[in-house]
Amino acid sequence: METRTCIACNSTIRGRSDKRFCDDGCRSAYNNKLNSVPNNFVRDVNIILRKNRRILREILMEKQVGKVKREQLLAMGLSFKYFTNAIEDAKGQIYWFVYEYGYVALDEDFFLLVKQNIGDDADM
Repeated sequence: METRTCIACNSTIRGRSDKRFCDDGCRSAYNNKLNSVPNNFVRDVNIILRKNRRILREILMEKQVGKVKREQLLAMGLSFKYFTNAIEDAKGQIYWFVYEYGYVALDEDFFLLVKQNIGDDADM
């Protein structure tokens, strides 16, 4: 009979002929290691998105609309590279959203911040 080894720790496997791991711990460790790179990327992007959302929320507080300088957004750490969706309004302006909070460039130095009502599917 052929001796089989665990693909995670190389110990001898006993049991079913199609068994690949010696126990649940090895199976979990193997799959966690296999998925760590994609999971790390997703986790890092989610951290940036949550930070962007927090920054926009702090500036807007309870208002629906606000005007802010680009410098302030950058100083607070907003990453313009990461957003969840973009909506083009009737005038052709693109609003970049991080979940329900969005912004649109007014000119080189200022942005208009908006808060979309959650549950509303209406465009800007």
